[in-house]
Amino acid sequence: MTGAPRGRQLLEVIVRAVVGLLVPLVVFYLLRGAGAGLYLALLVSAVVSALPTAVGLIRTRRINALSAFFAAMVLGSVAVSLLAGDSRFLLAREAILTAVAGTWFLVSAGTRRPLSAVFSKPLLEGRFRWPAHWDELWVRSSRWRRMWRVSSTAWGIGLLADAGARVWLAYTLPPDAVPALATGLYLGTSAVLIVTTSAYYAICGVYRPGSALYPAVEQSVGSSGLP
Repeated sequence: MTGAPRGRQLLEVIVRAVVGLLVPLVVFYLLRGAGAGLYLALLVSAVVSALPTAVGLIRTRRINALSAFFAAMVLGSVAVSLLAGDSRFLLAREAILTAVAGTWFLVSAGTRRPLSAVFSKPLLEGRFRWPAHWDELWVRSSRWRRMWRVSSTAWGIGLLADAGARVWLAYTLPPDAVPALATGLYLGTSAVLIVTTSAYYAICGVYRPGSALYPAVEQSVGSSGLP
């Protein structure tokens, strides 16, 4: 897949994620303002959150690792919402999915496909001063593998902490305040993890062609006569 289609595909996934995050929040407060009960407003907003993902999957009829992850999180949120429970349980539903995501990141850190690498590859491979040939780097560079495993571990720990905070929000704060605060928490957690891991990648030497991340790959490419 070339750079432009990869970028467009990733942009579509991000747009669907943003719409799926903000539109349900607006729907929730509109319903509450119109006099709808808390449980009904939460249930409707959960269903609305799944619509962009469902429409995207139906329209494109294709799925990759990134879109699969977002689809699993969004549709899982709807499934959890349909379980028996009170309004506080519905408010805390995102904690369940966030904990699942955090565990997924942690487990993936010990595999050949750490989630942080899987999600970053469509956006960064061969772009923005990042190297190309990530699959080759994974095979040849132990430092490259360790970088992504540490990154995935950091995301896993961060998401599990986020899940704990969501439970606290849901069961201690006024119910009508929780959706907005939970959305802010999502954005804040994402920003902290992105900035932290980006700084870690820089420290590892991603932007330095002569860093210890790359020698094994460069020697392999040079010996094969490839450019």
